[in-house]
Amino acid sequence: MSQPARELSHVDESGNARMVDVSAKDVTARTAVASGRVRTTAEVVGLISGGGLPKGDALATARIAGVMGAKKTPELIPLCHQIALTKVDVSFELEDAAVRIEGMARTSDRTGVEMEALTAVTVAGLALHDMIKAVDPEATLDDVRLEAKDGGKSGSWRRGEARGDQRTRATDEKAAGEQGVDQHGVDQHGVDQYGVDRQDADRGVDVQAGGE
Repeated sequence: MSQPARELSHVDESGNARMVDVSAKDVTARTAVASGRVRTTAEVVGLISGGGLPKGDALATARIAGVMGAKKTPELIPLCHQIALTKVDVSFELEDAAVRIEGMARTSDRTGVEMEALTAVTVAGLALHDMIKAVDPEATLDDVRLEAKDGGKSGSWRRGEARGDQRTRATDEKAAGEQGVDQHGVDQHGVDQYGVDRQDADRGVDVQAGGE
């Protein structure tokens, strides 16, 4: 059976951009995970690892930039809501000739934190590029994408899962009584474990950096 066509939520009946009214939505726990990569050279990755860059500690600077970026999301993305972030984490993995960035954002609010997680990754990547541009002006930031989200009416979503599985995941987990699903139907362990699984799957040194 074909799926019904979806409409863009930020466009009204006349085709004008609008900010979605979320006042009728319930306040629920919500989490999102995003990722991206700064592609550079093996030499630069070595400088990052050894603290040999002219501007200093690149990862610490990029981490703080990512957290700040998440907080500034509604100022950067015009139709995003101002939400109360309860946690932002930014972590890095050093690969052969790249740095993988992962950002996690969490809130208890009426709308999701996907854009906050994506903004955290993007701003962290831009800050990292600024830190290394003196030694590699050709470095690129790419592969920025949403990896997972939990909470809200749509429940849980993981990149690569079938749409039908995504829609029923939260309901199935609550019915099965799986450990880690909170009273809002958010599989918090699932989102946290997603990041661990990604680290195990990717090559490179895992450099964890905490957030707020």
